[in-house]
Amino acid sequence: MEKAFELQDILPFLIPLILLQLVLLVVGLIDLSRRQHTRGPKWLWALVIIFGEIWGPVVYFIFGRGEE
Repeated sequence: MEKAFELQDILPFLIPLILLQLVLLVVGLIDLSRRQHTRGPKWLWALVIIFGEIWGPVVYFIFGRGEE
């Protein structure tokens, strides 16, 4: 009989991913709020950062940051 996945089994893998996502989200939003210029509207980058899970902030840091 197969053992069903329990939260206790996957929690050690989920906690680092959740922490990484939260850190990227907070750092991305702080950087966005402090920047004068971005490549595109700030509200759009805020949506990308918030709803893009882990990849949203990464995309912002690669493509969205304006030149200062």
